[in-house]
Amino acid sequence: MARWIRFENAERIGFGTVEDGTITVFEGEMFAKPVATSETLAWEDVKVLTPCVPTKMVALWNNFHALAKKLELTPPEEPLYFLKASSSFLATGETIRRPKSYDGRVVYEGELGIVIGRTCRSVPEDAAGGHIFGYTCINDVTAVDLLNKDPTFAQWTRAKSFDGFGAFGPVIATGLDPAVLTIRTVLNGDERQNYPVADMVFPPARLVSRISQDLTLEPGDVIACGTSLGVGSMKAPSNAVEVTIEGIGTLANVFEQ
Repeated sequence: MARWIRFENAERIGFGTVEDGTITVFEGEMFAKPVATSETLAWEDVKVLTPCVPTKMVALWNNFHALAKKLELTPPEEPLYFLKASSSFLATGETIRRPKSYDGRVVYEGELGIVIGRTCRSVPEDAAGGHIFGYTCINDVTAVDLLNKDPTFAQWTRAKSFDGFGAFGPVIATGLDPAVLTIRTVLNGDERQNYPVADMVFPPARLVSRISQDLTLEPGDVIACGTSLGVGSMKAPSNAVEVTIEGIGTLANVFEQ
């Protein structure tokens, strides 16, 4: 297992693996046989960036049985997804800010993220795992009152794509079995979400396969697997929100009203 990180240090952007707070710097491309160098850095001496630079983030709706049951929804026959704008991406430690054009509820959604490692087009499910590089934490922030504000057009893209609404990181972990993972979301010190990946309607390999039938997934692209019970509003003037997945780490951000 490895935990891959992107960072800024001394006015350069680099990447490497991190263990016990020490980063081993690599050269080349993260998704194309990178080579370790002899250089190491301390986590506290770098600015942590998003762990990759996706061309797109594909995000799921209604992908957990428990939430579907609570909302009295039928689990879908095929993945239901939307895209988040690349300008929404935000690293751990950065501040999520309320959009000036919106004064409604803003909610957190802690999720597992799949990071693609190889170009993926029309891949069968039994081969999809070979296209998954690893997994990360996601906070799929949502301006929830916009979703159905206009009865003629559901505004998924706008509600999900404000600047900073696509927080993910802090690392990409490889070598994990996603079926045993649990997603925890803590808001201002109180646990709000704690749910298992095993409850997914479409587990990771099936998601990759099914989505790849529709559109090409490129190395570094991210699939946000959807959320489950416990989604809620961030109401305080300043909100500390943390999404934790064991083996990956904690994505920590502050939402400012």
